[in-house]
Amino acid sequence: MAELGICVIGCGRAGMVHARHFASAVPGARLVALADPSPETLGAAARELSGAEAFSDYRQALAAASVGAVVIATPTVFHKEIVLAAAAAGKHVFCEKPMALNVPDCEAMIAGVEKAGITFQIGFMRRFDAGFLRAKELLDSGEFGRVMIIKSTGRGPGGPGPWMWNLAKSNGIIAEVNSHDIDSLLWLTGSRPRRVYAEAHNFKVPEARREFPDFYDNVVATFRFENEAIGVIDGTCPAGYGYDARVEILCEKGVIFIGSAKQHGVEHITIEGEVRGRAVPSWRTLFREAYLAEIRHFVESAREGRPPRVTGRDGLLAVAGVVAVNESIRTGQAVTLS
Repeated sequence: MAELGICVIGCGRAGMVHARHFASAVPGARLVALADPSPETLGAAARELSGAEAFSDYRQALAAASVGAVVIATPTVFHKEIVLAAAAAGKHVFCEKPMALNVPDCEAMIAGVEKAGITFQIGFMRRFDAGFLRAKELLDSGEFGRVMIIKSTGRGPGGPGPWMWNLAKSNGIIAEVNSHDIDSLLWLTGSRPRRVYAEAHNFKVPEARREFPDFYDNVVATFRFENEAIGVIDGTCPAGYGYDARVEILCEKGVIFIGSAKQHGVEHITIEGEVRGRAVPSWRTLFREAYLAEIRHFVESAREGRPPRVTGRDGLLAVAGVVAVNESIRTGQAVTLS
């Protein structure tokens, strides 16, 4: 079977994580193209990955016969346009989260890829992480009984950049940072939320307050699920101390903990009795293997013609949660999800 030619569209931090993997570590696939409208960003990526053809317009890349699939790592506002163009060109699509800014756009994207008959995977890499997979296995075994309360923490070390201040164009940190937490709750509970209430505040980015008074850098959201489980998400960006992704799942017959803020779980105690550790510096560090596993899975799914583990429907449900959280913050009321 021929190798799958990959084009990475969007050569920022996330795009380059994928591009480097495709250039060296994904069986059955090969990085053949890069696309980014920024000459500086594209030039730096092309110099590093010299075997890939560089395009300033992603539409030119979609027309290239060597490209069989695309990885979309652009700002969310462009996802719908690019996914639909790629589907129309018959290219398989891996789309980074968040899938889109709203549910109607997600629905249009799903309809487009289904009509084209292509593979479409959303970038929720936690579903490929060894710790998260083990927790899901334990929950599905029935050994721990029903999930009663599930708490997910998602905190980014730096930023957020000015591009995130306008919630109309980004949906804020609940989308850009905490989409993973929403998807984790959906996946681990095996249920859908029916109600959400959220509180948020801008504690650390004063320069955003005048032009974007609705911007927040801290958020707490409480979900009630159809199976009666209660979910809580807390998100912060910037946290400052490091990248922090942890989940606690309280069940009828025990509790499951996933993750740690400590790098490699290492800590030490000095002779004075001071406990010290080292925080995880980046999402690229904590989920390095999961990022590689998810794109290998994407390639296998595309080449074998089978549905991926994370679908457009999963992306839509996470976006629905994002929209509901922001509506609750805006109105000060609990929001019912259809």
